[in-house]
Amino acid sequence: MSSIREKRPLSPHLQVYRPQITSVMSITHRATGVFLSLGTFLLVVWLWAAAYNAEYFGFWQNILSHIMGKIALTGWAFALYYHLGNGIRHLFWDIGRGFELKNLTRSGIAVILFACAMTIITWLCALNQLAGV
Repeated sequence: MSSIREKRPLSPHLQVYRPQITSVMSITHRATGVFLSLGTFLLVVWLWAAAYNAEYFGFWQNILSHIMGKIALTGWAFALYYHLGNGIRHLFWDIGRGFELKNLTRSGIAVILFACAMTIITWLCALNQLAGV
């Protein structure tokens, strides 16, 4: 009997359950929240440098102009729109709407599509603005 207990997990674990869209989106929502916090801190540093120190501003501009900086900015924009869309989804849940399995899947896919579309639109607007300068 003790050998059976030793082999069983103490509580349900990732090996027992198959990931579902709601669980994956919940984890992603938390991760994007952390990423947004870090990105917002860097945004404040960049704005401070723009206002008070030209040397630091040039340093941050070089970092953000690099391909890795652009990837990070794209990730930050995606995280912003994902977190926004998923937060609105949660607001509907707070009033008791959208808990049917079909709606959970549809709203999850809608949040992902919204985040992707808005990230692309944001970059297209930014690149268009830079081309006009």
